[in-house]
Amino acid sequence: MMKILVIGGGGREHAMVWKLAQSPSVERVWCAPGNDGIAEKAECVALDVKNVEQAAQLAARLGADLTVVGPEVPLVAGVADEFLARGLELLGPGKKAAQLEGSKIFAKEFLRRHEIPTARVYGVVEDPAQARRALTGVKWPLALKADGLCAGKGVLVASRAEEAAEFIARVTEGEFGEAGKRLLLEEALSGDELSYIILTDGDRFIPMAPARDHKRAFDGDRGPNTGGMGVFSTGQILPDALELEIIERVVRPTLEGLQAEGLPYRGFLYFGLMVTADGPKVLEFNCRLGDPETEAILLRADFDFAEACARAAAGALGDFEARWLADPSLCVVIASEGYPGAPRTGVPIYGLEEAAKVPGVVIFHAGTRRSGPRFETSGGRVLVVSATGRDMAGARRAAYEAVGRIRIAGSHYRKDIGGAGAGAAQGHAAEMRRG
Repeated sequence: MMKILVIGGGGREHAMVWKLAQSPSVERVWCAPGNDGIAEKAECVALDVKNVEQAAQLAARLGADLTVVGPEVPLVAGVADEFLARGLELLGPGKKAAQLEGSKIFAKEFLRRHEIPTARVYGVVEDPAQARRALTGVKWPLALKADGLCAGKGVLVASRAEEAAEFIARVTEGEFGEAGKRLLLEEALSGDELSYIILTDGDRFIPMAPARDHKRAFDGDRGPNTGGMGVFSTGQILPDALELEIIERVVRPTLEGLQAEGLPYRGFLYFGLMVTADGPKVLEFNCRLGDPETEAILLRADFDFAEACARAAAGALGDFEARWLADPSLCVVIASEGYPGAPRTGVPIYGLEEAAKVPGVVIFHAGTRRSGPRFETSGGRVLVVSATGRDMAGARRAAYEAVGRIRIAGSHYRKDIGGAGAGAAQGHAAEMRRG
């Protein structure tokens, strides 16, 4: 029997705890720091996720057999290296490999070295004057990306120079701190976005169920980028031929490149892809499970998630098979007033019990805390209302029925998650897959 520590405290970690606790091989689950919603499923323990020494000390004190890391910050800070040095088991890449997410410029150079399809680069700039000069030689629209970690908000696709210059000024004046000291300028790709995530032991890998995220704050893909306002998962968005192309042109060259560069990788590796007319191209890497993709993906998982994580951490995935339910899933994020800017906190949340009664619905807490008998908001993304259904329309109806029963003053959510055209691609018979 395993005792597992989950690091993090949002909707993704709530979903991970929810799924890990279902495993017959799991005796106990902790979450650090967790949140008051997660506390209904696991014991929450205080932790500063940026403090890797504190994380290792906590795992040792608790006697955790395995630690699974949710967010990127501790991985980029080197938590896996700290655990390795102390002989503790952790699922996640080391600090050097985590640069795939920690630095967009590092990731772009890695992609170019290993000839993995990606967007054309116009340049890397470090000051406003250099950036403005670089704008004279680009084709519009243009993607501008702050180099470091910006919680999903450090990217802009600009259609004109004035828009790009405004973003450059904001970034270089310190909106994202150290993360914005360098900017990557590259072509803006067009096509269908796809979140393709694998679990790997460094050699073998398990593809997770495919998902499509909605990043923009408002309906119709308008407004600023966010950490994600909703997502859906269905096999129909990934035909078999496309998956094979992704594996051969993107996944295997990435794993082989990591091995060639002496960067051992055990954990989740997220490929943010644009499926263009020329095939799939990499937009970004994440060195962990996505959020809110995890909330949708784990609703469809029909295998022992804890066993898969333990085997990957031990470098022993072998022939482990990940089975997926055919029923699609869909998640809607309810965000606080002001998100993604300055979210309003301390607002009471009503209707959670009624929402949870909708068949097929599971509600994951992302930014909540208890205040007396009820929950209140404590962050930007508050709740991830998730549902499965026999088809996409059914999952969508269930999720939005539950959302309609929840009341948070000033909150907002997108009403077009999984709308027209969702899952339009045909095929993907591989409901039982392994790498």
